[in-house]
Amino acid sequence: MAKTGTTTQGLRAAIERSGYYPALVAEAVEAAVGGEPVASYLVHQETTFDSNEVRRHVTVLVLTDTRFIVSHTDEQAADTSSPTPYATTSTESVKLDRISSVVVSRVVANPEKYVPGTLPREVVLTIGWGAVSRIDLEPAACGDPNCEADHGYTGSSTADDLSLRVSEAGDGPDTVRQTLAFAQALSEATAATAAATR
Repeated sequence: MAKTGTTTQGLRAAIERSGYYPALVAEAVEAAVGGEPVASYLVHQETTFDSNEVRRHVTVLVLTDTRFIVSHTDEQAADTSSPTPYATTSTESVKLDRISSVVVSRVVANPEKYVPGTLPREVVLTIGWGAVSRIDLEPAACGDPNCEADHGYTGSSTADDLSLRVSEAGDGPDTVRQTLAFAQALSEATAATAAATR
């Protein structure tokens, strides 16, 4: 389930509608937002299956005029560190000028019949700000098939701080639409921030 909008009251209501420890999630997100007006937000709940357990996770993304805030809340079963079930919640606040990439990957069915404005069946939103990078390396080679020299390695580094996947089948068309709206708002805000600092 995802909700998006533009007000602090709407953000609180979306967190409450998600039904996932709303008091805990709202307190953490509101503390991170502080007194700044909310420009856009997205609340996404995800359920996963881990062996014999069902686990829930909620991600809250908030855009203000100066920052991008991301919050994650997970529930945990009782374990050696705690005799009772517990939840962990974390928030990260990122200045807009630190966001290096906003990637929106769209999956569409029957691309030969695609009509502009049709919702994709799946969207993956990936946001990078340099906190986490993935490095993919492979042995480098030259064009000579008989060459046995060591050419070192070649590869790429990819910003991969946050990746959120939603699908029409699993989350519904509104969630796909809302994810695209938030991605557009974030892209526009980062472009405006970049233009202002030139």
